[in-house]
Amino acid sequence: MTRVLSVGIAIVAVIVASPLAALIAICIKLEDAGPVFFRQDRAGQGGRNFRLLKFRTMVTDAERKGLGVNVAPNDDRITRVGRVLRRWSLDELPQFLNVLKGDMNVVGPRPALPFQAARYTPSERRRLEVRPGLTGWAQVHGRNALSWKQRIELDVWYVDHRNLAVDLLVLLRTPAAMLRSEGLYEPGAGLDDEFNAPEGEPPVGGAGP
Repeated sequence: MTRVLSVGIAIVAVIVASPLAALIAICIKLEDAGPVFFRQDRAGQGGRNFRLLKFRTMVTDAERKGLGVNVAPNDDRITRVGRVLRRWSLDELPQFLNVLKGDMNVVGPRPALPFQAARYTPSERRRLEVRPGLTGWAQVHGRNALSWKQRIELDVWYVDHRNLAVDLLVLLRTPAAMLRSEGLYEPGAGLDDEFNAPEGEPPVGGAGP
């Protein structure tokens, strides 16, 4: 997808979704008075880190509690508002601002945590050759129901085959994947996936809040 088209979609999305975003912000504040946004370092194009934006869906400092970077379907760190946002992927709306800033595109591999990107093999690092996206080839082929290895393989395929037709296909398939909540949570909360905890460290960083 061309950068111009990606920015154009983001501008329209920000304008159209502004009333909904304001309502979401009010609901988050009313529930526990914590911050509206969750900010987190992610690995962007070329491995350069950027600050990803999401609506907060978990309790404050959730990344230092419970499962850390892993999130279970019945995770008690998820707020009531957060469950609704996650069900419909509305927590991702602020990432259109990341698109406008130049950190992301609308379509591309989902951005990994820096410690995950640091574990990539040379072939897996090809995933970082393009800007990360709000939705992508792996997202519409199973999302978190896939292992990290499977997602990376699909994203590398996208890097090799990306064109406008592929991007439009991803956009067309994304609403159906969202409505089905396809792969919303990883099997077993992702606890057996080597990419989901820093090697030799406790699971901090919070991929989910």
